[in-house]
Amino acid sequence: MNKPLLGSIALATLLFGDASAATIYERFEAMEKEMQGLQSEVTDLRAKQTAAEEAAAKADDEEEDEPEDESADDEESEDEDEEEEDINEVIEEMQEEITELTKATSGSHLKLGVDFRTSYDSVHYEMADGSKYKNNDILTNRLWLNMNWAANENISFTGQLAYNKTYGQRFGIDPSNQGAGFEAFDWVANENPGADGTVRVKSAYWFYRNDTLLGADIPWTFSIGRRPSTNGHLINLRDDDTAASPSGHGINVEFDGLSSKLGLENLTGVEGMYVKFCAGQGATNATEKFSPTPYADNTADPLKDIHLAGLIFVPYDNGQFSVGTQFYGASNVPGQSLDFTGSPFPGPGFNANFGNPSDLVPVGDFYNGSMYIMTNGIGDEWSDFLDDTTFFASGSISRTNPDDGLDTFGQEKSMFGSTEMKTGYSYWVGLNMPSLISEDGRFGLEFNHGSKYWGTITYAEDTLIGSKIAARGNAYEAYFTEPLLDDILSLQIRYTYIDYDYAGGDGFFGSYTGNSMSIEDAALSPAGADIVDKSQDVRVYLRYRY
Repeated sequence: MNKPLLGSIALATLLFGDASAATIYERFEAMEKEMQGLQSEVTDLRAKQTAAEEAAAKADDEEEDEPEDESADDEESEDEDEEEEDINEVIEEMQEEITELTKATSGSHLKLGVDFRTSYDSVHYEMADGSKYKNNDILTNRLWLNMNWAANENISFTGQLAYNKTYGQRFGIDPSNQGAGFEAFDWVANENPGADGTVRVKSAYWFYRNDTLLGADIPWTFSIGRRPSTNGHLINLRDDDTAASPSGHGINVEFDGLSSKLGLENLTGVEGMYVKFCAGQGATNATEKFSPTPYADNTADPLKDIHLAGLIFVPYDNGQFSVGTQFYGASNVPGQSLDFTGSPFPGPGFNANFGNPSDLVPVGDFYNGSMYIMTNGIGDEWSDFLDDTTFFASGSISRTNPDDGLDTFGQEKSMFGSTEMKTGYSYWVGLNMPSLISEDGRFGLEFNHGSKYWGTITYAEDTLIGSKIAARGNAYEAYFTEPLLDDILSLQIRYTYIDYDYAGGDGFFGSYTGNSMSIEDAALSPAGADIVDKSQDVRVYLRYRY
């Protein structure tokens, strides 16, 4: 007899599959349904086995008075024994599957997953003064340990530990350069390949969901903790990840806070409509533990608490066509000043002719709004290739609001090199297409442009040469992602090229690293050796996920 398909494959898929594909509870619920199905099959098989035994006994009674054909009886008996053995074997295997599913859906232990990537990068820079820098030997390991647990249908926990490290010790870091310390800034700690082997918390939050809100048919969620706020919509395509909730055009950093989502589809009848409110704190001003006043406001430090609040509104998403909007505002954003009187200049490094950057100081407030459209499939069955092609276009606007007054060195506070409010803009388009090599392979092309005063908070974007989305100028990217072993092992080759028109897009918000000086002006100033004109990154990686 043919054995029924057992639950081992389903178990592996449900338990270790992409955690973002569904809520944790939904995945556990699916496992419970699988277990119930197996139990039903066992019951049916036992019933069939009992019916077969009763029929055999009845047949034996009816044939007692008939002449015996020993050879036929022996053959029939062997067939019955073999069938009974098959049934018992199937029942035994299915009971084992039920036991495994029971372990997976009950108890008090976490469900773990692994995402491990080994990358090779080659980076090249051409500075405004014509000097060039490169490194053709960058090897890194990145490990994500994913943790999930659903207590019941309403509440669950998700966490992710991260390790991101260059091979061996990394040379060339000057401890006296204050910019080096920003590599461990809380917003990007897990995206920067470091020199140590520290494992950090990338995200950790509990998640509550309910299908009704105050009796209304409005599904809603609430979550608080360290947010899954990197690799959001659009940027996730080249990163081969399921999108986090923010738009990658406006924000791509780790932060701590809360969010609440209201599903409006049932209320409005519009597919996929929802609104999501987010708030967080990007920095906390507090004295050290063993000070006379532990954790009180540190009045000796000019920095203030950094707060961020935002709203995500998706007016339509039917799976093929989607529209997303996002707006956020951040207060007390940081910048750098200089410890001398004179015009500050942009640049990521130390320049003895102009002085050292000071510690960070609050420089003002920052606002950003973005909107994207995306279609998963072009046309109406024009071709299989276009049916499996994704196209997106996104636009974003930023606005600065510098603080009034002077900074700690007596200079008037400014943002991006100006003491006035400035508006910047950016647009971004991309195609994600079948690779034509395999069914699941992907090939992508992207382009984005940023204006002189364009600003964003995308420091955690996974590109060693800095965020391409933050570029004040033009950025071009091509990538090829191919599965080597189902969805477990994959290969990616990626090329990123950035041609800057203005400096400072990937810096902080003040007028040192954030100054939007033109590349032409930088080339004529002593700052030209510190400002990048063009950069490129070639990356090849192997990635294991299970």
